Amino acid sequence: MHEQVVQVECYSGYKADERPLRLKLRDGAREIVAIEDRWYPPGATYFRVLVDDGDRYLLRHEEAQDVWSLAGFRAAVLRQYPTVLRNIKALTT
Repeated sequence: MHEQVVQVECYSGYKADERPLRLKLRDGAREIVAIEDRWYPPGATYFRVLVDDGDRYLLRHEEAQDVWSLAGFRAAVLRQYPTVLRNIKALTT
């Protein structure tokens, strides 16, 4: 699988690019509201993040090259079911 290279703004604390804060995609930026998991295989760090619109992304950071890529994506549950989302919006307006 070919991973898409993405731009990520990071918090740098005790080390550079310690954790992602914002994900920049073609259609705009997404604020990262939670880091749900992270793991450290050799040569990279993976972050499973939740963004402000409810979507989840799996980000891979290759530390030696300082390259971020999109390794996975899952849409917010309600956005996967547009009819349910429309019904909820109709009931709440």
